[in-house]
Amino acid sequence: MDETNRTTLEAVPGAEHCRFHPLLSPEELQEDEVSVPGLLERARGVLDSFDGSVDAVVGYWDFPVSTMIPLLAERYGTRSTGLESVVKCEHKYWSRLEQQKAIDEIPRFGRVDMEAAEPEPPEGVRFPMWVKPALAYSSELAYGVENIEQFREAVAKIREGIARVGRPFEYVLDQIELPEEMAGVGGMVCLAEETLTGLQVAVEGYVHQGAVTVYGVLDSITYPDSSSFLRHQYPSSLPPQVQERLIDVSERVIRQIGMDAATFSIEFFYDPGTDAIRLLEINPRHSQSHAELFDFVDGVPNHHCMVALALGRDPALPYRAGPYECAAKWYHRWFTDGVAHSVPSARQIARVEEEIPGVVIDVVPEQGQQLANLSQQDSYSYELAHVFTAGADDDELREKYDRAIAALGLHGTPPGGENGENSDAPQE
Repeated sequence: MDETNRTTLEAVPGAEHCRFHPLLSPEELQEDEVSVPGLLERARGVLDSFDGSVDAVVGYWDFPVSTMIPLLAERYGTRSTGLESVVKCEHKYWSRLEQQKAIDEIPRFGRVDMEAAEPEPPEGVRFPMWVKPALAYSSELAYGVENIEQFREAVAKIREGIARVGRPFEYVLDQIELPEEMAGVGGMVCLAEETLTGLQVAVEGYVHQGAVTVYGVLDSITYPDSSSFLRHQYPSSLPPQVQERLIDVSERVIRQIGMDAATFSIEFFYDPGTDAIRLLEINPRHSQSHAELFDFVDGVPNHHCMVALALGRDPALPYRAGPYECAAKWYHRWFTDGVAHSVPSARQIARVEEEIPGVVIDVVPEQGQQLANLSQQDSYSYELAHVFTAGADDDELREKYDRAIAALGLHGTPPGGENGENSDAPQE
């Protein structure tokens, strides 16, 4: 739990009757190569020494948090979906195997032989494609490739870095009985799948007493000619009939995965030209990135669903009860390495938030930090700040974002340049 999310948690209905305690720090969970048994031992030590009742253990991060929650729930009798259902989402290859049992809306995919001297794409998978580990933080070690040379370069990079997350994940796989189709696959596997095109969209929901409920559809807009997100925006601007199809696919695949008493977030592509929907990935948790968006528009952050499910309460969210018509989370990025040259203080941030209603700011790097040392970044850019804006329409969202970025005065010193000169800083 970090301070930003603590504030959001304390805004959920009934929070006045709850006490939230951090179990492990973000630093402990983002070590170079985590030890799941070691983290579980630390977590058990904290819980066993607590002199009150442990009524719920919750989390909104991917591995290792997502897989630790059901393991801790089994020991302490708290509510959680089963470990197998989480792993079926987290392990990208196993997830694809499960998805194709329930839906047709997936790309061609296959495993990559990383031991081969000259790796080849899986049979039937065509360029352009993405090459990625079965498990990674955010989009680390995920590469878009257009030819065999780029493919082999990507496989080489993945081979070098896959153990950081893949090796710890082996412990989790050992805790469940794997089906025959997963025999010998393990956690350090690489897959390739054909590149999806179109508009990116996210579907959020939960499973309560076996019933799947979708409570929100959001647009995910990337920077021009880039796979890096520029913003997430709620509610989606897609036609209602398209959203209904997305919800139907989500319900079918989540039932196949077998989740219960849990939240989920599913990422899709929708191609307006062909009217095709394709599923990108399933996350076995709601997106904490979207909490403020739901609060702005619906009146309650989506953390409510997570907390309510863990406490055995009704997880339903209100609908359009918030003060704004729409909201967005913007990612202010730098597309080359550099140093955080002038990071605004908490006081400066608070002043901007006060001057621009409907704005929340979270600056990512610390003063003087090398951007390459930031954790959980994608393979192509670095996040300088997250800016949440809310308003009546797209124009107001953009205007507030521009004002906030100008007021923050974020700068960097890229290699070979001073104060951003000759840099590849993001512009829109």
